[in-house]
Amino acid sequence: MGEETITDAIRNIVDDGKLAGAVTLVWQDGKIIQSAQVGWRDVEAKLPMERNTLFRIASMTKPITSTAALMLLDEGRFALNDPITRWAPEFSQMRVLRSTSGTLDQTDPAERLITFEDLLTHRSGLTYGDWHSGPIAAAHKEALGGGIDSEVPPDEWIARLAALPLIDQPGAGFHYGHSTDLLGLLIARMEDAPLGDVLKRRIFDPLGMKDTGFTVPLEKQGRRAAAYGFDDAGRLCKRLTGPGDSFLSERSEGMTYVSGGQGLWSTADDYLTFAQMFVHAGTVNGVRLLKPETFKRMVTNCLSGDQLVKARSMLNAGHGFGLGVAVVLDPLQAGPQPCGGGMGAVGWPGAFGGWWRADPGSNSVLIFLTHNMLELEQIFDGIGLGAFDAMAQFQAQAMTLLR
Repeated sequence: MGEETITDAIRNIVDDGKLAGAVTLVWQDGKIIQSAQVGWRDVEAKLPMERNTLFRIASMTKPITSTAALMLLDEGRFALNDPITRWAPEFSQMRVLRSTSGTLDQTDPAERLITFEDLLTHRSGLTYGDWHSGPIAAAHKEALGGGIDSEVPPDEWIARLAALPLIDQPGAGFHYGHSTDLLGLLIARMEDAPLGDVLKRRIFDPLGMKDTGFTVPLEKQGRRAAAYGFDDAGRLCKRLTGPGDSFLSERSEGMTYVSGGQGLWSTADDYLTFAQMFVHAGTVNGVRLLKPETFKRMVTNCLSGDQLVKARSMLNAGHGFGLGVAVVLDPLQAGPQPCGGGMGAVGWPGAFGGWWRADPGSNSVLIFLTHNMLELEQIFDGIGLGAFDAMAQFQAQAMTLLR
């Protein structure tokens, strides 16, 4: 009954023109107990959603990159409190803006160097330029190129990021932004290999995640969900993409930058495989990714009470943040975002509507994937929120299936 209710609830939202389509999975105790493919991966071509549809998962990339970094931590390649300057000397003389609305010359010296833990917990002082209205926003856009697929090569991107001022002192507060992108490029420097190759060798191949990567091979491109958003009147429409577009434009030949914070493509089944690590204390199907003590630290809140209060725009009440994932601290307060669930449940959403949660208390994983490309202004104006409604209904109805 619950499985049919999930499908019907999402289909109603699709039929109302509030969402193109979605794929869902509910996994518990080693079995998939619900799956749904509702709506269209391409509305105009009448191509339906399928279980193996490929989605760009946006910030659902961050937990994967964070896991790869922690695998290097387990090998003694760095310590959490190590400054990143060993691998990124470009960050040795950082400045901090006195106000995010102020001019870029109104800065103070950073009181200490950025550490790896700062990157993993978004306390580096780095940000996303689009989240601000002052000069820092234009400076980010001009310096760093495309929001996900940047034409700026990795070493130059790192240098340009380091030339921009921070918005807060390192370690002072949670500021969502390019911390995980930088972390991914530092992993590449440590391994002397592109980040995509590192993730494939360390995570994707060992776990059998055959459909996850920063690019989609030609033979799989027909399985991609198209990019959908909404016009100013709130009507569902296909997003136009082109060079430099931050959503779904094709990566140009020779592009070497990849976004460890936002850039992966994946499927519901592939992400389910990865997410099982969080109910099996660092292992998946007998493959250990993280040492038990490292995994425990990953899923333990790292933010102070004051930092949690100031991070409420990203971390709703009842949530904390570990090393790359949100963590439920109070199930009675925790709503569906960023993950919800029982004590110790973890997860993290993606800006394109994707969402996941792993709950060790119920030995369960929930996956919700869609493409719902909204501008920040549209979200503030309440336009195009069908994906949020569908995800919340999926989460609520899935709870009736879990034993």
